[in-house]
Amino acid sequence: MVSTPAAPLSVDELRPRLDGLTVVDVRTPGEYGSGHIPGVLNVPLDRLDDALPALRAAAGRGGGLAVVCASGGRSGAACERLAAAGISAASVEGGTDAWAERGHPLERPSGARTVWPMERQVRLAAGSLVLLGLLLDLAVPGFRVLSALIGAGLVFSALSNTCGMAAVLSKLPYNRRRPEGPGLEATLRVLAGQRDGGPAARDDGGAARP
Repeated sequence: MVSTPAAPLSVDELRPRLDGLTVVDVRTPGEYGSGHIPGVLNVPLDRLDDALPALRAAAGRGGGLAVVCASGGRSGAACERLAAAGISAASVEGGTDAWAERGHPLERPSGARTVWPMERQVRLAAGSLVLLGLLLDLAVPGFRVLSALIGAGLVFSALSNTCGMAAVLSKLPYNRRRPEGPGLEATLRVLAGQRDGGPAARDDGGAARP
């Protein structure tokens, strides 16, 4: 059964509703550890399909389900995928960046390393590959094809609202590193409403309470 995504939320609309909403952050674990909205739970975008049963349970408990990322692109894509699975969720406009720009606090797990937002990582990788292709072409004519392919890939990314380069970068070790706290399986149990066989519980970091 296909659902319709809920109307997007601004960060000003999100803040007073944080206690009642279930909010998931679909950035990579590395990005999440660099600073996230207090109380949100990390479900990386590439693990969204694994989380569907738990997210369906969370959405069905009332209060609503919201999705956040760095700037709103990935959360919007996640909401469309959730809607296709029959789960209504609202994307947070502007994402974590907008939250921080409004002066709201970010939570950073102890020991977590700072990781660039995925959009910045993609710009660096794409720009580096384009430059590499042009430089190599000076020595070996024909390498500028690499630059053309990267450009074509970026055009396709914009038209399809997908990003293959981001999907590849998200697999790198520094993006996969999960900060101290519960792993994905524990997060899914919280979303599903389980807590050692009982109801779910969250602390301010979005972790299951011991």
